Amino acid sequence: MSQIDVTSNQVTDTRAQVPVLQKGAYGAGTLTLNLLPGALGVFSFFLITAFGMDPFLAGLLGGLPRLFDAITDPIMGFITDNTKSRWGRRRPYIVVGAILSGVFFALLWQLDPEASQEYNFWYFLIFSLIFTIGNTMFATPFVGLGYEMTSDYNERTRLMAFANTLGQVAWMIVPWFWVLIADPDLFSSQAEGVQQLSLFVAGACITLGILPGLFCKGIDASDMGNRAEISFSTIFSNLKEVFKGIRQVFKNKPFVRLCGATFLVFNGFQLVSSFAFFIIVFHMFDGNYGATGTWPAWFATVSAIVTAFVVIPVITVMANKWGKRNAFIISTAISIVGYALKWWGFDPSNPWMIFMPIPLMSFGIGGLFTLMMSMTADVCDMDELDNGMPRKEGTFGAIYWLMVKIGQALALILGGLVLKLIGFDPGLSAQSAETITSLRLADIIIPASTAFLAILVMWNYDLTEEKARKIKDKLVELRGEL
Repeated sequence: MSQIDVTSNQVTDTRAQVPVLQKGAYGAGTLTLNLLPGALGVFSFFLITAFGMDPFLAGLLGGLPRLFDAITDPIMGFITDNTKSRWGRRRPYIVVGAILSGVFFALLWQLDPEASQEYNFWYFLIFSLIFTIGNTMFATPFVGLGYEMTSDYNERTRLMAFANTLGQVAWMIVPWFWVLIADPDLFSSQAEGVQQLSLFVAGACITLGILPGLFCKGIDASDMGNRAEISFSTIFSNLKEVFKGIRQVFKNKPFVRLCGATFLVFNGFQLVSSFAFFIIVFHMFDGNYGATGTWPAWFATVSAIVTAFVVIPVITVMANKWGKRNAFIISTAISIVGYALKWWGFDPSNPWMIFMPIPLMSFGIGGLFTLMMSMTADVCDMDELDNGMPRKEGTFGAIYWLMVKIGQALALILGGLVLKLIGFDPGLSAQSAETITSLRLADIIIPASTAFLAILVMWNYDLTEEKARKIKDKLVELRGEL
């Protein structure tokens, strides 16, 4: 059975359609995937203010787990690609990983503000590394599962659009954690706010995170040959296979372009992500935090709402009509215009103008993960044709998200460097006019420049819909339907 996709004039096999229940479950997992790092980013700020951690040590606590990620992600990708169980390659890890992620996230933040700095440093570091293992067990198979839930070119975009729409709910919620934790009417101290709120975040992540493991369907491992044996006795031989898989992944030129463009767009966006807060406080409200109120939180929340309910649906239509590469280039170009409009949007005489650039600016991140995750699924087909079984969705997902994490870490470092170079001091109640102007220009020029470079990277991306469908047909001819 098949149906016509009215936007692309291509026939979509109904067997490749993902049921709404499974899309919803995968969307719940995407919400978890966003909520954990989002909450972690907010809570980490309070390591300094609530628990008295030295800023340098706090920076180490943020960076060391990312280095650990660089080791665990590819290994987990290999394990999940080669696992055979009655529940599939991904689902058992997703369920166990979601539970471990939630439990250890809660334990991570039960720091004692009265304990010594040395005790809290080692407590947080140890539990952070354990949490990273649990999160890797959840995130890597989860991303790989999304790549294999459908074999249809356009249905992949629709799945990722649906999932990322639900995932944006996390970014609607996270900005308000700042407000809740600092509210003396809710919590007696910031430390108590972090401790209590972490329990709610953990509970939500466990509840939502297990859903894709329970309801989503991936490829049956019994359909695959050439799987490596996963056991303690094969650890060293498997490590060789891990590095072999990584080399194969990086030989895939379309995938390298996807990673490069993602690194540029996301790194540019993340590098200046805190600048909007500082501009609102120091440019629009002259350093008066009381007058600033909840404007920064609303700016972030409205951005997420527009991304979820306006931008992602539009990008989905664009991708189905004009192709994923063209949709990425157009959406990224639109975001550059949005970044430029921030110069007029941050107007001290009219705070409501801060929402003006959001509809255009949101096309950057809104298009990025919806399209890139869909295109990575196409790349997995190409890799199977080139390198055979087993399919490596887990490895591709691990490497892709490792690029995202490296971009996040680099953005934290470079963001602080930019603030220092322009002479910005958040401890001062007022900044010089020159500093504010430099801050505003950096807030526009940096993400616009990286977005433009990403367009150049993707300009010659050649895995078109026609080519992707030919690859799929060839794979079916060689090994049948999975």
